Amino acid sequence: MKKIYLLAGALLLTIWLSSCSDDENGNSGNDSENQTTEMPDWYYTGGQLGTAYLATSNAFEQPTTPVEENAEMIQRFKNGEQLFEKMFMSTHSGVRCGLGPTYVRSSCIHCHPGYGHGKRNPAGSFETNSVGNGCLLVVYNPDNDAYVTWLAGMPQGHAVEPFKAPLDESKIIITWKKYTDEWGNKFPDGETYDLEYPEVTMSPDAVYAYNQGAIKDLGNYKVLLESTIGIYGTGLLDAITDDDLKAQYAKEEQDGYLPNGINPAFFKNGEWVKLYSNQKGTDVNPDFADKYEEHPYRFTYALSRGPLMDAAGINALWNITNVTRSNRRYHYGDAAGSYTVASANDPEVQAGYQKYIEQVDPNKNHPTWHAGNYADKEEVAAAITAYLSSKELDVEMDDEDFLDFAVWHRGLAVPAARNVNDPDVLKGKELFSQIGCAYCHRPSWTTGEDNYYDPNGFFSKGDSRLPKYPNQTIWPYSDMVQHKLYMENDIRTGWCRTTPLWGRGLHQMCTGSATADRLHDNRARTTLEAIMWHGNAKSDARHTIEQFRELSKEERDAIIKFIDSI
Repeated sequence: MKKIYLLAGALLLTIWLSSCSDDENGNSGNDSENQTTEMPDWYYTGGQLGTAYLATSNAFEQPTTPVEENAEMIQRFKNGEQLFEKMFMSTHSGVRCGLGPTYVRSSCIHCHPGYGHGKRNPAGSFETNSVGNGCLLVVYNPDNDAYVTWLAGMPQGHAVEPFKAPLDESKIIITWKKYTDEWGNKFPDGETYDLEYPEVTMSPDAVYAYNQGAIKDLGNYKVLLESTIGIYGTGLLDAITDDDLKAQYAKEEQDGYLPNGINPAFFKNGEWVKLYSNQKGTDVNPDFADKYEEHPYRFTYALSRGPLMDAAGINALWNITNVTRSNRRYHYGDAAGSYTVASANDPEVQAGYQKYIEQVDPNKNHPTWHAGNYADKEEVAAAITAYLSSKELDVEMDDEDFLDFAVWHRGLAVPAARNVNDPDVLKGKELFSQIGCAYCHRPSWTTGEDNYYDPNGFFSKGDSRLPKYPNQTIWPYSDMVQHKLYMENDIRTGWCRTTPLWGRGLHQMCTGSATADRLHDNRARTTLEAIMWHGNAKSDARHTIEQFRELSKEERDAIIKFIDSI
């Protein structure tokens, strides 16, 4: 492994002198003790190939070593970065065209400020126009924990004229409520803390299809918030082997250590219950031999995605903006098709449709999208239906741009740990393990050969156009498994994948947020609040929190300092 020594070379000295301090978050970004001492393994969060060494406001934006050392990759990385940062337009030609007709956000950075975890949504109307608000709506039926069929899994609050937003965001209200735990939000030594959680209300008339009569009854539904995840380092997580993931699940199941065990929807009796497979043909590479492979779920809080080439930002680039590409030639919409029905029969949509579709398809290459007589409402409705439900939309993002984005996405490094020689941090690291935090927040993994797989067949297995991270010891501090904390107004299903902790101590600096924004809905404003939300009597972390409570304030602060230094 390549070794880094503090102040041992002109390059590192330059970085140290030019880097901003993150004292605001309690991390200086450099060690004062033993500055000629070799750094410990856990300093290299992303291993030799995936670690970046800045602790500044752009710490999450750095390329990995394989990208940096490859001239073509670094250029593609820079191009992909622009695709991430710039807004997509509702135009139908030119750079970054194709936004809509409905969408969640107009750019990736809207949800991932500083390339990290999204910021919390303040009280009041659910508002997504400002850059940085990373909260998404989760609308589901609490009777079966399934997403409602009358909205897409990621509900869309915006539309391009003449179409109308599936949800009226102004009618979705967020209230932050105070919560008092069984200990009265107080430690035995008298130190206090505050806890709060979001409650989301949505009136039925916020749903466009309901207002238009396409849906007669919304049935039972509930609305929650869920924040975006940090996207740096996801290529490294993708490089963990399926066998090692299975071994971790099997170990935890056999241990029987956690009260709630393993989510039986994914794993039971030593075997996977369900695996991820995108069983769809692709016009990019229709003869792709392995397109029906199955692999474990590993991404998002809900474990809804995996592998990376059909997960996280790779998929969101399409389903957030509705910008089509060669393996996504259809609109992202609700499963029931209720939005299509409502739009097709909306007089205002019909009135503006001719102008819209003639811009989309000026040469009438898709005759069914056009009405022969725009005075005939049934004919116009049929044309709108054909357009919104089409599986053969024109490609708006070409393959070269998508390749650039994929290189950037898989090429984001993880910032090195900070303050690794600080006595308090080292004490906190020891206590972190002693009281059981490290059971779920597993410190390290070793990646495999990283012959990554693309379920859509755009990339061949282990495609050389993308960066690889073979045989790296990485330090994400996550077991990649779901657990239950039983928080008030909890995540949908109650099962939540252990969040990787690497880099999270830099969140405020990198995003400009006023708070630490931890946990799945950003309810925790500080690291201490995040810890104490683990303390419910039925929580998998209950025993650990009981031990945490008995520590001295100095010891608790040391654990927090360690977590913020990872």
